[in-house]
Amino acid sequence: MARRIIYPEERIGWAKLVPMGLQHVVAMFGATVLAPLIMGFNPQTAIFFSGVGTLIFLFLTRFHVPSYLGSSFTFIGPVLAVTGGRPENIPFALCGIAGAAVLYGIAAAATMKWGSGWVDKLMPPLVTGTVVTIIGLNLASSSVANCLNSDFALRTGDDAVRLLIAAVTFLTAVSVSIFFRNFLSLLPILSGVVAGYGLTAVLGRLDPAALAAIKNAAWIGLPPFQTPSWSWQAIGVIAPVFIVLVAENKGHITAISSCLKRDLSPHLGRAYMGDAVATFVSAMGGGTPQTTYAENMGVMAITKVFSVYNFVMAASIALILGISPKFGALIQSIPMPVLGGVTIVLYGLIAIMGVKIWVDAQVDFSEHKNLIVAGSSVIVATGLGLKGLGVAGVNISGITVGTLMALVLNGLL
Repeated sequence: MARRIIYPEERIGWAKLVPMGLQHVVAMFGATVLAPLIMGFNPQTAIFFSGVGTLIFLFLTRFHVPSYLGSSFTFIGPVLAVTGGRPENIPFALCGIAGAAVLYGIAAAATMKWGSGWVDKLMPPLVTGTVVTIIGLNLASSSVANCLNSDFALRTGDDAVRLLIAAVTFLTAVSVSIFFRNFLSLLPILSGVVAGYGLTAVLGRLDPAALAAIKNAAWIGLPPFQTPSWSWQAIGVIAPVFIVLVAENKGHITAISSCLKRDLSPHLGRAYMGDAVATFVSAMGGGTPQTTYAENMGVMAITKVFSVYNFVMAASIALILGISPKFGALIQSIPMPVLGGVTIVLYGLIAIMGVKIWVDAQVDFSEHKNLIVAGSSVIVATGLGLKGLGVAGVNISGITVGTLMALVLNGLL
């Protein structure tokens, strides 16, 4: 029997809402912490502003669009080009991020005033499906690396144990989703994480440093905030990235609409505005740029729960994590093979949701133009992966290159 869709406006009881919100926090946590670590930002601040940003997004979309906002990987290359890896340059990067948010807000205002026609023309289903597929495939290597190692090689007993933990996590999440019919069936990701974490503990393989961090962390403590410092150069390098966020957000809205079987495109302008304002507020306090998260989109796809109250709870939990280093340390102690096991499920769903956009829109792949736009963009983006493309000392992520390639090819052809 097919699982019933729970729509955005439907309320969920507190007893169910807390674990379901926590599940979304677990889904977003790894990437939301990883991005600031790479950029040199403080992870606790990033978590705090992901909660703030999600609440801003939900409010500005009038609670019609279920989404969670987390740290954007699109900005990593431009931010590092500005900071050079030096913490003292982060305020200049924050200025560039704020500049991108302002341009994003202008695009949002135009969409709210004149409709999404210009976006639909720039990004038809061929492009949005390609972007969503690229996001899922681009993350694939990190998922497999977490399950095993960065060499993708099974050589030692340690590698075998990591693979066992990832497999148990994966199979638990899949089994709970497919074979259970009670409330537990709505918590496949959380169930997988609990099973994988428990197995890791039984095998005595929890990281001692992570356990010590939990023990020593304070219960309450505000994250360190920073303010931007003006820099035209930083604005010139970082601000143009907003066009990739426009494409990503459009792809996410289309994918959620497809799963929800409800057209959310009338809310696209407000979704853009929510994302832009969240990013601007985050930049003002030293947080990372924000974007709607595909990981949480995958959770919605597998559970069929699209209630916005889920994300109010998830954002509230993120705020608690942001002001409680101890809870943050607990979540951060989740072993990498466990994250690998659940992200195989999530990233696979994201990639297939892109294909679903093509199928639902009846994109004709007997046309060479469609084949070239989608196929070439997916191959280039996946080939670059998370390593990205280096141009004059600036690293551009595979997702960014693939998105821009799809936009340009579709326009030219």
